[in-house]
Amino acid sequence: MNRKWKVAVIATAVLLLAGAPVFARSGQLNVVKPAIADRDLVIRISELTENAIFYPVDIEGTRLEVLAVRAPDGTIRTAFNTCQVCYGSGRGFYKQQGTVLVCQNCGNRFRMSQVEVGSGGCNPVPIFPQNKTVTDTTITISRQFLTQAKAIFARWRRG
Repeated sequence: MNRKWKVAVIATAVLLLAGAPVFARSGQLNVVKPAIADRDLVIRISELTENAIFYPVDIEGTRLEVLAVRAPDGTIRTAFNTCQVCYGSGRGFYKQQGTVLVCQNCGNRFRMSQVEVGSGGCNPVPIFPQNKTVTDTTITISRQFLTQAKAIFARWRRG
């Protein structure tokens, strides 16, 4: 192995051991985008596929996360990455396994077609059309709306 290759392998191992998010290529699961802080979240529709993408947002010192995905019917779905029942546990967040989202606290599984459909119960917290602005190219979730959601992320810790 040449020196540059060894350095790249060691650097990747250090980041993984430190718990840093891994930014994957298209088609891979559990892609986490770079965090933004105290502003509107703008998601490019062109980057969305059947694999959920996670968008961290820091609002006034509280870490939130939005997930966005293209459902099998082609519609774009958005939700907060926290379970409506398990959010208080701090572990009520989702990871994609295969074609479903799995709550890391209770283990409930949700198909992408279920995201943004229901409110209440053990579901990802939906971000309904009235809470976002959708154009041909982007979805914008306002800082004001994100600020209103801070309470459900007070104990949240992704891991």
